[in-house]
Amino acid sequence: MSQVLVEITVSLDGYVTGPNAGPGNGLGDNGEALHTWIFEGTDEDRAALDRSFEQTGAVIQGRRLFDVIDAPDGWNEEMGYGATHEGERKPPIFVVTHEPPATTRLGDRFTFVTDLADAIGQARQAAGDKDVVVMGGGEICHATLAAGLADALVLHVAPVVLGDGTRLFPAGPGPRVDLELTSAVSTPNAQHLTYAVRKSA
Repeated sequence: MSQVLVEITVSLDGYVTGPNAGPGNGLGDNGEALHTWIFEGTDEDRAALDRSFEQTGAVIQGRRLFDVIDAPDGWNEEMGYGATHEGERKPPIFVVTHEPPATTRLGDRFTFVTDLADAIGQARQAAGDKDVVVMGGGEICHATLAAGLADALVLHVAPVVLGDGTRLFPAGPGPRVDLELTSAVSTPNAQHLTYAVRKSA
């Protein structure tokens, strides 16, 4: 059955990028350590990436991440969703933004939607029996959890303390989200943790 998954890599101190993240510097200053598990990982790390790739039917992302991906040094036409997967299927991507861009470098892979719930609804239809994955950045991931729109939270916790950057969870007050751990895989490069979101009765 299709689920809405919030899935993201995070540092031990809760950052999904280093400071000064943006086009040309997608993971921020010294943020590359977050994705060591993807590019230099073990077989278990690769299995976590492959599993996510195979289960993904549609993707949700925020405008800041889109601007990084659509920048001249961002994704290209051969790169599919899944970082190191190239030339494979490319699930549709729904970008939540107040103002869609006039043009995009990557063509029709992206649909721009102004409302998060509407974006998830469209993504569910497009995904069929596969999952909708909210992949970032931190603001859209947190907003999905805070709005009660996620069925699960998948965290890849990198063994690094970044000290600054883009937070997954805001520093100020936010709504409570109750979680139940359903899977945990430990490698030297990351703790791959899956939590079911406990829905209110």
